[in-house]
Order: sequence, then C-alpha cells, then structure tokens
Amino acid sequence: MHALVFRGEGLPFESVAVPEVDLAEGEALVSVELATICGSDLHSIHGHRRVETPLVLGHEQVGRVVALGPGAPARTVDGAELVPGTRVVWGVAVDCGECRYCEAGLPQKCTALRKYGHERIMRGWELSGGFASHVHLLARTPIVAVDERIPDVVLAPASCATATVMAAIAAAEQVRPLAGAVVAISGCGMLGLTAVAVGASRGATVIASDTDPQRRAAALKFGATAVADGTLAGLRETLSGFPAAAHGYGVALELSGAPDAVTALLATADIGAALVLVGSVFPSGTVALDPEQVVRRMLSIRGVHNYAPRHLVDAVQFLRTADHAAFASLVGAVYPLDELASALAEAPAARSVRTGLRPAHRHA
Repeated sequence: MHALVFRGEGLPFESVAVPEVDLAEGEALVSVELATICGSDLHSIHGHRRVETPLVLGHEQVGRVVALGPGAPARTVDGAELVPGTRVVWGVAVDCGECRYCEAGLPQKCTALRKYGHERIMRGWELSGGFASHVHLLARTPIVAVDERIPDVVLAPASCATATVMAAIAAAEQVRPLAGAVVAISGCGMLGLTAVAVGASRGATVIASDTDPQRRAAALKFGATAVADGTLAGLRETLSGFPAAAHGYGVALELSGAPDAVTALLATADIGAALVLVGSVFPSGTVALDPEQVVRRMLSIRGVHNYAPRHLVDAVQFLRTADHAAFASLVGAVYPLDELASALAEAPAARSVRTGLRPAHRHA
C-alpha cells in the first residue's frame, strides 16, 4: 500500500509506503479501483485554496473492500453489512452524529468534520485520500455499495460531483418539483452536465447556459432542450422561446460560481422560482440583490455546500440508469497512479472532463 503525498505548491508529490493499517471497529480498508481529479484538487495543488500539508489529495473514487475492523462491521448508508469484496463508493465527509449541526440534519457542516483528501496526514490515518492504492475508511463514513456493471469512470465522480448535484436538486424540489418545470442550469462543467441529465430525467425542460460553446454542445447531448451563451441577454432570449418560461424559469441551479451568472439568474426568475447556488465556493465578489424583488416575486434562494449521506445514495441510484457512455465521456485520459505528474499536466487542459488515476493493482 502507498499514497502520493502533496507537500505544497510547486513541490513534487512524494510516494509514501504504508506497510500496515490498524483498523478500529466500524472501519474498513478499501483498494482503489479508480480515482478522478476534481477541480478542488487542482485548486489546492496550484495554491488557489489553502490546505494543511502534507496531505493525500483525492475524494472522488470507487474501490473494493479488502478488510474490516473488529467488532461490529462497517455498514452502508442504507444499513447493509459490508463484506470483503464489496465494490463501493464513499462520501467525502465523516461527521460525528452528535453536534448541533448533525442533529439539525446538516452533517456536512459537523463541528468535528473530517474530509477525505482534505486533511493533513497523520499517524494512524495515512491513507486518507484517493490518490493512493488504498483508502482507510473511518467509522461513520457514508458508504454505498455499487453495481459491478457500472463503469468505474462513471462511478468515481459520484462521491463529489454527482452527490453534490443531487443535494442541489433536493434543495430545489423542496420548493418546486422539476417535473414539468423550466429549469435553468448555469455552468456546464462536470456538475452542470450532471444536473442537465438529472433534470431531463425528471421531466424538466432544461435550459443550459455557459460561455463555452463546447460545453453548450455537450449540454445538448446530456439532455438540454436549449442552450444560452452565458450572458443575461442570451439567457433571456433563450427562455423567451418557451411559452412556459415567458416570465422566467421556475427552478435554477448555479454551478459556475461566476457573479455575472448569479446576477443573470436573479434577473430571469419567474414568480415563485427556486434558485440554488452551488458554484460560489471561492471569493469572487458580490452581486446586487433587491430584497423587494425577492419578496414581491416570492423567490426562494438556497445555498448548497457538499451533501448529506442520503444524497450519495441518490447519486448511485441515478447513475444505475443514466447514460453510461455519456458519463464515461466526462473522464478523459486515465493515467497510472504513479504518473500523477503527467495526469496533472493533462487536467488543466480538460474542459468538461475529469482526468483519471488508476493504481497498478486493481484490488488486493
């Protein structure tokens, strides 16, 4: 077993051998089948996001259980007992289950939260991220068993991109169901294209907006009814082509984090619309908000950051019946784990795709 350790911006990754893992009750050791490089991994590597080093990056992966801790075995989110050989994905965050946020139904904001691929490496939990041959899953990790027939390139992003989209969809549907609604998706990267596919699968008329023509073309392949060029004028013009959106969209998901995109969605919402903000996870400036318009138009504005364990279950359920070929196309080149430097050189050039990492051995 070994992990690739990130030591800081501009420094080479270091391969660290981990000869053994001491599993506690409720824990599991998983052999990584495939990991994908998330945009947040790239932000950390290039110094755009502050992280404590050294650490093992990576939080999008699929793998197979190879060992379990003593006593009561680890279980999946839906209560199934894990056994060696089970193919799984797991959530990015581990909560305590007892703090005020956990008790309020916000485990992703737990006061004692630990996150795979985000924590400084420590003795006893060296295998803490997906850029490794194995990952040490702590007790209370959200784990979901996955179908052997689903390609690994489809499943790996489930624990970040897909589950986050499902959390955003759930937040929107607390206000308005997607079925029959005009849904605006702003930003057509990995999350946006996933949101397009989910919206289309739930009977929505999906309008996808992005400044990149290649991403707009991809959105049409994922089920968008029409696309807009990412500007306010373009979004208005596209929405005006649908009678049901004559006064604006009913549901919107903003996944780009661009202030102009947020402004455009605020300006094109119909009365009673639900706007879910997801992409604004880095400081990018403020936007003007007229509270009178929010009140008179009865708008619901929600923020979604990360997700709860149930959303990972929803993600896997969605991927079971999704277009596997389309989702596989979102992962471009797949490199051996030990060729991470080459993979990182490829990743920034990718547009709507992830780059994959595969350990030399498939499972122990």
